[in-house]
Amino acid sequence: MNYPEKLKKGDLIGICAPSGGITKPHKILRLNPAIETLKEFGYKVIETASVRCGEKGRSASAKQRAEEFMELWENDDVKLILCATGGDFLCEMLDYLDFERIKKSNPKWIQGYSDITGLSFLFNTVLDIPTMYFQTVKDYAMRPLHRSLTDCLEIESGNEIEQDSFELYEKEWPEDDDNPYLPYNLTEKVEWKNIVGGEKIQIQGRSLGGCLDCIKCFIGTKYDNVKKYIENHKQEGTIWFLECFEMNTSELLRTLWQMKNAGYFKNCNGIIFGRPLFIRNDYDIDFNQAVIDAIGDLNIPIICDADIGHVSPQLAMVNGAILKITSENGKGKVETFLK
Repeated sequence: MNYPEKLKKGDLIGICAPSGGITKPHKILRLNPAIETLKEFGYKVIETASVRCGEKGRSASAKQRAEEFMELWENDDVKLILCATGGDFLCEMLDYLDFERIKKSNPKWIQGYSDITGLSFLFNTVLDIPTMYFQTVKDYAMRPLHRSLTDCLEIESGNEIEQDSFELYEKEWPEDDDNPYLPYNLTEKVEWKNIVGGEKIQIQGRSLGGCLDCIKCFIGTKYDNVKKYIENHKQEGTIWFLECFEMNTSELLRTLWQMKNAGYFKNCNGIIFGRPLFIRNDYDIDFNQAVIDAIGDLNIPIICDADIGHVSPQLAMVNGAILKITSENGKGKVETFLK
C-alpha cells in the first residue's frame, strides 16, 4: 500500500467538491466555521472554485470537477483533500482522471464518504492508495467538536489509535439556518449486532468498502479491480465495511448477491455494516435478514448496525489499512494499523 505522508501542523488542507457543492443555507453557514476549526488545529486551508456552487446536483461539469481535484492532487503543499459534501454524480468525473499519472505522483489523504466512495474505493482498489472514509468538511463546525473528528485527524497524522463504538447516535438532525455550531443530536442507543459468527466476533484483514449505493455501479466496469486487489492481499485476507444511503431491502439483497457471485467475498475474513440512513423493508424483510439471505451462506462473521456511514457519529475507517475489529455485547472497537 502506498500510504500518504503523515498530516502535521502547518500542512495545507485542500477542499474540493468532486460531486455536489455546498449551496443550502444551513450548510453554507457551517463551512466557514469548519474552516476556522481546522485553522485552529494548526492547518492551512484552501478551497477550489466550485465548492460553493451547484446546479442539478453537481458542483460543476465533470471535466471541471476532475480538473479542480487534480489541482489539489498535484499541489505538493496539499497533504489532505477534504471533500465538501457527497451527492450522486461523482462517477461522471472519473473518466477525466489520469489514473496512471496519479499513481506515479506522491499520494495524499482523501477524506469523505457517501458518493465520495467513487474516489476512496477506487484509489484503494485500483491505485493501492489508502483513503479515509469519514465525514466531509461541514462537521468540523460543531461545538464542542465530537471525538470522532479528532480521531480522524489523529489517524491521518500517522497515529494507530483504537476507536471504541459510541454510546449514542442521532436519529434526527435538526437544520438551523442561524446556528452553525450545532453538535450531533444524540438520542438513540448504539448497539452493534453480530448476526453471523457468535456472541464475540474478532476479525482482522485488509479493508475495503464504502457506500453500497456507489460500489454497485462499478461492478463489471473498467474500474472494477476488486478481484485483483483481493488476490494481492490473500495472505492477510480482507474485511469489507459497507453501508447504505438509500436502498430497499430487495435492492440490498440483489446487490450483495451480485457482489458474492462476482467473487468479491473471496478470502474475506468478515464483513461489517453501518446503520443505513434510509431503508425500506420490502416483503417484511428487514436489513439484517436481507444480509443473511444474500450472504449468510458464506459462513464468515457479519456485524450490523456499526458506527459507519451516514448515521452520525461515524468511526474513521481507513480504506486499505489493516483493521482489527471486535464486537461483543453490543459494543465494538476498531484498531487501525497503517501498514
